[in-house]
Amino acid sequence: MNADDVAKLHDLLSNFATAMLITRNAEDLLHARPMELVKVDESGTIWFLSPDDSGKVHEIDHDTRVDLIFQKEHTLYVAVEGIASISRDRQKIAELWKEPFRVWFPGGKEDPTISLIAVEPRRAEYWDSKGWNKVSYLFKAAQAYASGKTPEIKEGEEHGVLTS
Repeated sequence: MNADDVAKLHDLLSNFATAMLITRNAEDLLHARPMELVKVDESGTIWFLSPDDSGKVHEIDHDTRVDLIFQKEHTLYVAVEGIASISRDRQKIAELWKEPFRVWFPGGKEDPTISLIAVEPRRAEYWDSKGWNKVSYLFKAAQAYASGKTPEIKEGEEHGVLTS
């Protein structure tokens, strides 16, 4: 992604605490589960923590293609296609550690079962109807309703695609 797309994605993802992580198993079936979003780097890398022996880690070892789905009420949606990798870098784990993670990792940041999932986005699509976009959309929806036509959504404002 170019710098502007990475900045836009970073800005969009700053609105979320969780995501649905979708992986592919050995039979090429999709498997989705909610994950706490640990961090989104300025470079666009999206980080999660996971136990080493989890199904998602095994599935990423098998197929690195993942999808992430983010939803905030009825105002903001982001879908990310990316490439995932697994890291056991103790320094990075310490850097990303937050005390509430102890619920899942009782040994703290030194827990030997912790692994990191890093997702490098390749493509993202968003639908943003928060703030001014929401007011604009409601106005367009009212006009569309009154005229019997569908509302016109402007690419890049309420909806957009970010690619690498």
